Amino acid sequence: MFCCSNCFADAEIKAIIDGNKTTGTCDFCGSKNVHVYELGKDQIITELFDGLLDTYTPVLNLPNGFPKRQTDLIKNILCYNWHIFNLKPDCIYRLITSICAERYKEQPELFDSPVGILQSQNHDYLEENSILKNYCWDDFVEGIKRKNRFHSNYINTDKLFTFLRCARKPHKAGEVFFRSRICPNEKGYSRKEMGPPPDTKANGGRVNPTGISILYLSDSRDTTLYEIRAGVYDYVTVGRFRLQKDIEVINLADIDRISPFIGIDYGFDFTQYATNIEHLKMIGQEIAKPLRNDNALDYLPTQYISDYIRSKGYDGIEYISTMCKNGVNLAVFDQDLFKCTGTTIYDVKSIAYSYDQI
Repeated sequence: MFCCSNCFADAEIKAIIDGNKTTGTCDFCGSKNVHVYELGKDQIITELFDGLLDTYTPVLNLPNGFPKRQTDLIKNILCYNWHIFNLKPDCIYRLITSICAERYKEQPELFDSPVGILQSQNHDYLEENSILKNYCWDDFVEGIKRKNRFHSNYINTDKLFTFLRCARKPHKAGEVFFRSRICPNEKGYSRKEMGPPPDTKANGGRVNPTGISILYLSDSRDTTLYEIRAGVYDYVTVGRFRLQKDIEVINLADIDRISPFIGIDYGFDFTQYATNIEHLKMIGQEIAKPLRNDNALDYLPTQYISDYIRSKGYDGIEYISTMCKNGVNLAVFDQDLFKCTGTTIYDVKSIAYSYDQI
């Protein structure tokens, strides 16, 4: 049987399949004339998945009292917890039992009954290997807001750094990003006025604390218009900012999509990754989440993460825009890395809304 690179979202697995240079029809997703991989021909992919499956223990072998909410079928875990497949759970089941056919014969309960992570209930293990130690995200939020703001002990920064290193993203000199400002009239703002406010006037944001100014940019004009929440009949000045030198940022948009198969190169194993997946997702979501009320306290958790990233020498943070579909934002710690090369003034004529009844 053949699977194809379209079956997978994981870059490492896709590279293995594409590297074979063999094309054909996939027996799982039905794609035609694509790079395919013959299952059973070698053990490369099988060994990778065998290592991942070792993370999980069938429910019958878990201790009494193990939380039921922390167990699920492996097909669902692989679909919803790991960013490895581009398939639905039932198709993942067919594929994983074919990739690990010998394992399936020897240990069918691993595939057919609920499983859990044994170490997820080991306090000593979590204290050393979990980004949030034995806490949850809400504990961290409450602690940094109400208990200890500057010397929080909720975050295992060494483990956080392990995963941040996997989300590094370079940007080359010459790349162009955008920044918008709502202006009082059709004259707009000059290029000199399109930068961030001075430190003395900098309000706290999702990446910067009050009094520390950074440059917030977006990947497109449309993204910036949505981000500043421009209204009908507003005049908006959009500045084009050109990157002056090569930089390296942390891409929090993909922090929960790191390939688990590169862990050995970065100092983590499958179990450490599995126990931190939800924490990584939360960090990526929180940095992008729009706040309904600009309460300075609500920014503290992401400011803490951002300040740590800055302390490690990175040039900025990239994150998704929840205001503009497919939009990307870039927060740059040093505004001199970019130069405003020109501006355009727009008169907003209409806005489209999407909403759900609650």
